[in-house]
Amino acid sequence: MSGRIDPSWLVFDSVENAEHDRCVDCFSRPDGSFGFEEFRRDVEDGGAWTPVQHYSGLSYKTKDEALLAGRKAVIWLAEALERRSR
Repeated sequence: MSGRIDPSWLVFDSVENAEHDRCVDCFSRPDGSFGFEEFRRDVEDGGAWTPVQHYSGLSYKTKDEALLAGRKAVIWLAEALERRSR
């Protein structure tokens, strides 16, 4: 599991950019709230996913609210989601 994602949280979606060196994990928490976090993967880190921001500390009431916030906060996410839906 990637850093900054608590083991009790359920990652229900993970979206990578076209270069496969960034991803956003969307998750739910046991308290019913939702969130997301952005990660990067670099060769010098041995390919491990490393948190980039501190978005996981934010809490949203619904999955859709978390995803909308992610689309606004992470520049490449909207394009990756559109590419994936094709």
